[in-house]
Amino acid sequence: MPNLEAKKALVAEIAEKLKASQGTIVVDYRGLNVEEVTELRDKAREQGIEYKVYKNSSLRFAAKEAGQEGLLESLKGPSAIAFCESDPIAPAKLMADFAKDHENLEIKSGVVDGKVVSVDEIQALAKLPSREELVAMTLRGLNAPITGFVNVLNGTIKGLVVALSAIADKKKEEEAA
Repeated sequence: MPNLEAKKALVAEIAEKLKASQGTIVVDYRGLNVEEVTELRDKAREQGIEYKVYKNSSLRFAAKEAGQEGLLESLKGPSAIAFCESDPIAPAKLMADFAKDHENLEIKSGVVDGKVVSVDEIQALAKLPSREELVAMTLRGLNAPITGFVNVLNGTIKGLVVALSAIADKKKEEEAA
């Protein structure tokens, strides 16, 4: 029975990855050649995404164990899965971008923060700005009022300096007269 134990261990490993993952995407990779799959794996690795091909039976057992039964209907035909523990949107962006250039890659479904999402929702997520872009936008938004306040203060101080200079000039004229 060592084979059964190995399968149980694999299912437990996949279930743990599903639970730990903030973003998971299931794709059909049929029609991609070895070079394209290698390119996809490399891009995934660069972004901290784990891309794996498992048997659907193992994925089904793991999805049930992880409480993500919504994935079950998409686990038909060849399936690969992309997990990301740090960014819920990264796998959606990667797969949607890759599918634009490689029409043989078909997005089946996904899970974001524990909720099963449809292909349309995955496409919408892929259009969102990246985490870094969102942080930059937020910082710009927070910085704008401060910059405006500094400009107002500079304008007020400049006005005060001009007024004081005018008073000083007037006093000099009065003293000279």
